[in-house]
Amino acid sequence: MKQLLLFIVLGLMASLLTNAKIHPEKLRCEYLENPFVVDDLHPHLSWINVAGDGERAQLQTACQIRVASSLQNLEQADLWLSPKLNSTRVAYQGKDLQSRQECWWQVRVWDKNGDVSAWSEPGFWRMGILNDSEWKANWIGAPWQGEETLPKPMNPNAELPAELPPPAPMLRKEFRVQKQVKSAVAFVTGLGYFELYLNGKKVGNDVLVPNQTNYGKRPGLMNQNIPLPDDFRKYKVMYVAYDVTQELSGGDNCVGGILGNGFYNPAKYWAEGYGTPRFLLQLHISYTDGTEDLIVSDETWKAGKSPILMDMVYYGEHYDARLEQPGWCSPGFDDSIWEQVTLRKAPEGELVAHTARPDKVVQQLQPVRLEKMYNGNYKVDFGEEISGWVRLKNVEGPAGHKVEIRYLSNSYSGDNSYIFSGNGKENYAARFNWFVFREVEIVNWPGILNPEQIVAEVVNTEIPETAEFETSNPMFNAINKIWKRSQMDNMHGGVASDCPHRERSPYTGDGQVACVTVMHNFDARNFYQKWIQDIIDAQLVETGYVPNGAPWQPGCGGGVAWGAAICIMPWEYYVHYGDKDMLTDSYFAMKEYIRYMEQWIDADGIMLSQRTGKDGNVLRWFNLGDWVAPGNLPPDDMVHTFYFWRCADIAAKTAAALGEKSKEVKHYDDLAKKTKEAFFKRFYNEESGTYGPAGGNIFALKMGVPPEQFSKVIAALKKDIQKNDGHLDTGIFGTQFFFEVLSENGLHDLAYEAMNKKDEPGYGRWLDLGATTTWEHWNTTGSHNHPMFGGGLVWYYRKLAGIQTDEAEPGYKHLVFKPQPVEDISFVRYSNETSYGKAGIHWQKDNSNFSMEVTIPVGAHASIYVPCESSQTIKESGVPVNENSDIQYLGWNNGYSQINAGSGIYHFTVD
Repeated sequence: MKQLLLFIVLGLMASLLTNAKIHPEKLRCEYLENPFVVDDLHPHLSWINVAGDGERAQLQTACQIRVASSLQNLEQADLWLSPKLNSTRVAYQGKDLQSRQECWWQVRVWDKNGDVSAWSEPGFWRMGILNDSEWKANWIGAPWQGEETLPKPMNPNAELPAELPPPAPMLRKEFRVQKQVKSAVAFVTGLGYFELYLNGKKVGNDVLVPNQTNYGKRPGLMNQNIPLPDDFRKYKVMYVAYDVTQELSGGDNCVGGILGNGFYNPAKYWAEGYGTPRFLLQLHISYTDGTEDLIVSDETWKAGKSPILMDMVYYGEHYDARLEQPGWCSPGFDDSIWEQVTLRKAPEGELVAHTARPDKVVQQLQPVRLEKMYNGNYKVDFGEEISGWVRLKNVEGPAGHKVEIRYLSNSYSGDNSYIFSGNGKENYAARFNWFVFREVEIVNWPGILNPEQIVAEVVNTEIPETAEFETSNPMFNAINKIWKRSQMDNMHGGVASDCPHRERSPYTGDGQVACVTVMHNFDARNFYQKWIQDIIDAQLVETGYVPNGAPWQPGCGGGVAWGAAICIMPWEYYVHYGDKDMLTDSYFAMKEYIRYMEQWIDADGIMLSQRTGKDGNVLRWFNLGDWVAPGNLPPDDMVHTFYFWRCADIAAKTAAALGEKSKEVKHYDDLAKKTKEAFFKRFYNEESGTYGPAGGNIFALKMGVPPEQFSKVIAALKKDIQKNDGHLDTGIFGTQFFFEVLSENGLHDLAYEAMNKKDEPGYGRWLDLGATTTWEHWNTTGSHNHPMFGGGLVWYYRKLAGIQTDEAEPGYKHLVFKPQPVEDISFVRYSNETSYGKAGIHWQKDNSNFSMEVTIPVGAHASIYVPCESSQTIKESGVPVNENSDIQYLGWNNGYSQINAGSGIYHFTVD
């Protein structure tokens, strides 16, 4: 730590001596800050550049990276000193990296004047175990359990399975350290969940690890209500690395683990299990004399039953503190009555590094209201619905006294109880399940419950919130807020679920429809890098079919638009983040899904999926079109054909972006054009001039209707909206495009009116009903925590605020600022961290005055459209735009003055 601080101080001093006007910050490896474990032999290193105050049109003209095996060796760069390059994301190309190797790195950059910055602050990553032969540990488990997963109920509403698991096993092993330790790193995993302990303390601040993946084979998949062959492209288990150097002691030590069932042994209708809990650990201890010890999980470990009487990810957790065994994970504990562990079968999944953010307790909420009810129970309100658990703090009760914690939401998320030990102050929170709640009811509390004794802990996959959005319309701010809460509530284990309580399943359709909104609010680079790979891994090898959920769970119903995630999500990721590697990794899978889709195309070029179930009949849950519209849904073949066109169009653009053979670009481009023409021919009603309500006209306009149809389709769409009293009439997929399609086709005021509705169907209706999350349906039925309708909210950022990226220069290298103000809104502010740094817009108007500030990050450039009349005067920082040398004024057209500019902050006024 002292050496790192010295490097930082020296770096700050060097930065004062350089003439460069930019410097690199926010160093990331595989989109993570100093990741503990990486197994990519050529990990990608990235950063952003920051300019000095007042700098404009700055850009990086070159960069250089140095990588070393230690902090001390950075100046020698004993692993890699790159040549001068010019990118802000570079794959490591130095010496071959070895298992468990530590890698320290820095970058320096040259600005537009050719001046070089000081070296950045150091970044770090550690390599994982790169060869299967280096794994010496064995999978172990509790001897009182067999290999097989628990049988599951076939009723989705079953509150408990017929058979419950035994108490969560605790595992332990003592060992001695007799030399001076240089470093110690534990490579460890446990299925479904685990916690690692060393010398009496929990290691790490993550929870619910490892992230969810398709762990291995499940022979019963073809017998499920939604049957699929177990023929997925890849199976994997993620392992974590912890630096435990500081946790070790000279002499006797003890390492321990607790196992939870998680999704490995769920016993729930929506899921299919793999087996009973199991654990794998390999602890490498390096000494200052160059020798090493290896502590591994094997049959010498011992197992005992924990106070966690029952833990199940769908059903909750019960805990009896009387059964606690103090010191169980410390040396010297008497484990004579514990049993020897049993060796467990290794899952079929490949062991891969957990180069992905885990779940964490990301926030604590204090009670906003606590009341004692008429029946003696306590009700505690935490203000908003979250996923997580409550923590009891410094509470006391008689030994054997049992309290229940009832988590209150409109869908069941599990039971929770705690039995007091009676040994003074006690603390408790669940470990291996999350609950969904705004309020909890505490049943049978002993005495008085005070607010300081209970706190709600918000738990989700760690995902940094990077955007700011605010308007003069409080309802829009609130809609954006409750969607973000719902989205985070549904992010666990490195996937996004449909709902965090009832199903907890990683639906691909819900994922693709909301992913653009997610990227406009969060740094989701690492999150989607993991989940999109899960979707690719879940593709069926033989047919190219992509399941409705990934990792696959056989309760996931869906259709063509769900599988289309394999095309849509990588493309949107590329457009938003500029990462071409994502397209490289996904292109083959895209083509394979299109191959699957083509079997359902009729002679007229129309797609209608009719995949059958295990009885040989067409199964609805394989073949949905759109979903949960407020009225009738559009025809399934219309939606299927639209998504076939969209996938072919994305494949063509992907092939072009990757520089694939022109033959492939042409093939998919022709396929997309042919499908579009078939769509127009089949679904356009010549007599009424419409493609129909419920999204029909929206889908057609998104594709780009023929010019001769345009005015009639617009008239029909306006008529449909008028018929619905200004409301939308679309399902989740139509809603994603509804608002933007209106704004792009001269109906911006109607888009605003629909977004501003406070009655059903409309986002504002949920707020009026007290919602703190977004719902599954526009009415009050179904789940009250579903983020899928968030797809429509991109209108806030791309149309109302008016900031977009250019597909031709993705990742916001070329920004387009084009706000579309409305009469009722006096200001909008939106910004986000792009791959080049912060980009943002803030416009405001007052009577006839309009001002607009835009922020363009270093290395990016922008086309700026300032709304005005042709007769008005536009100034930037007080200088008329046609006289300002910092910008290029292109003239006025169709309600906007157009300006080109490089990086910097620009202030425009309209007089």
